Amino acid sequence: MRRIAIIGGGAWGTALALVATRAGAGIRLWARDPAIVAGINERRENTVYLPGIALDSAIAATTEPEIALDGAEAALLVVPAQFMRTVLARLKPWLRGMPLLLCAKGIETESLQTMSELAAEVAADCPVAVLSGPSFAGEVARDLPAAVTIASRDAALAEAFTTALGTPHFRPYRSRDPLGVEIGGAVKNVMAIACGIVEGRGLGDNARAALITRGLSEMIRLGLAKGAEAETFRGLSGLGDLVLTCTAGQSRNYTLGVALGGGTSLAAALAGRRSVVEGVATAAAVARLAARLDVEMPITAAVEGVLHRNLPIGAMIEALLSRPYRSE
Repeated sequence: MRRIAIIGGGAWGTALALVATRAGAGIRLWARDPAIVAGINERRENTVYLPGIALDSAIAATTEPEIALDGAEAALLVVPAQFMRTVLARLKPWLRGMPLLLCAKGIETESLQTMSELAAEVAADCPVAVLSGPSFAGEVARDLPAAVTIASRDAALAEAFTTALGTPHFRPYRSRDPLGVEIGGAVKNVMAIACGIVEGRGLGDNARAALITRGLSEMIRLGLAKGAEAETFRGLSGLGDLVLTCTAGQSRNYTLGVALGGGTSLAAALAGRRSVVEGVATAAAVARLAARLDVEMPITAAVEGVLHRNLPIGAMIEALLSRPYRSE
């Protein structure tokens, strides 16, 4: 995997292009926006999503997917979860069994599939791994230390992607549980919105710690119902990513929750954001998936109610605090 295609020109796609370059790979990045492509090729900078961070000359960008994929030995799919199906379908004529690393964190709202389940349907001939974990794009792009999980049922594929992307400052850990890794990456965004609401309402650090802990329980219950392994959720893609996203001001989901908790409407809180806040769509998908699998997820249901059913935040908080006492 010395020639890698990066599909997606957002902050995370650009950061992973830098990671792969540092690991010694040649990179072609596909982005739909000509301004992003021009910035990368002419100014060596993604001025839209990662302004101020210099990009290596080994990173070439294009608006043509067939050019990005031509000669590539693997592709990293770094597009929002709700666009993954459309992008995969568009790329399929040029993939031809190419190994794919799926880097989106979410569950498709229409099918309720994880990204690996979706890819198995749309590009069945392509071997698939997933990447998740506590990793803000800006810090990764600046080569600050980070550790992530790369998961695949094919151990050799996970090893190949680990070798292709691993550097002293970007440390992938392998897993054989892609579903668990994906459930962790999706549910933590919903919990981050909940924790942001707690912060915006001034409910204190105790309440946030309780939400993180109970949110982890919800994550594990859903994962087990999907056939994931409980141990996965104690790792980077579960607890690690949950803690980061629920406590850091860099988190888009957390800051959205802060705005909502402070009284801002959802439309106003989303206005002007170029990057997708994955937790908004994922809250609806996770709530529906939990209902389908008969999994109790009260925090998820509360967040979904606020985002999609106009549930007042005061009523959400009251409902959570008035639940029956129970054993952990």
